[in-house]
Amino acid sequence: MSGSGGGPIAEARELYRFYHAGDDETFALRGVTVTVGPGEIVAVVGPSGSGKSTLLSCLAGLDEPDGGHVVVAGRRITRRPEAVRAALRARWIGVLQQSGNLLEHLTVSQNVRVARSLARRGGEGAAVEELLQSVGMERRASARPKTLSGGEGARAGLAVALANDPPLLLADEPTGEVDADNEARILELLRARAREGGAVVVATHSDRVADAADRVMRLVDGRVVDG
Repeated sequence: MSGSGGGPIAEARELYRFYHAGDDETFALRGVTVTVGPGEIVAVVGPSGSGKSTLLSCLAGLDEPDGGHVVVAGRRITRRPEAVRAALRARWIGVLQQSGNLLEHLTVSQNVRVARSLARRGGEGAAVEELLQSVGMERRASARPKTLSGGEGARAGLAVALANDPPLLLADEPTGEVDADNEARILELLRARAREGGAVVVATHSDRVADAADRVMRLVDGRVVDG
């Protein structure tokens, strides 16, 4: 796994993000700063609408903050052309969203191969099979997304997020729609990623996920708060 030469894997400084709806202005992020190092799991918690998903989107380069900047693996990702951000994301960041991680017309293994090819890591059969085994999905490699259970879909999505062997893994409510057994399994996979030296940022409502994190960041109305 390539990283940032021993420094922080992800740094976000004074992020602001606001949205306009007519004459109204809504702040999703208000000066949020976070640094995540190798082998660290940071849980981002807070009520719905507190800015958790917006923070992850800015860290991934999927959304541009209105103020502040993000650096991943020593590379600035904010205020870059979309093509540049997409290339950086494909190589350095794994993103597990609440939905939309899998292309419906492809099998599980084909989804992983596409993600690996986007990162220019190749779609070698052995590597794809090993990754699917690591998330317990090797027996469902030829399945289409619509045939997967909630837990299987989450684990297949995690395989896609890990396909580029990213230094930074961002997971948005990865256990939100799974049972307790699958939650424990996904949590162990996140721990394993951290043990391998990856940085993990997970937005969650789950106390079990938060308890397993090295650090908890609480957002309320787009601000970091104590307690």
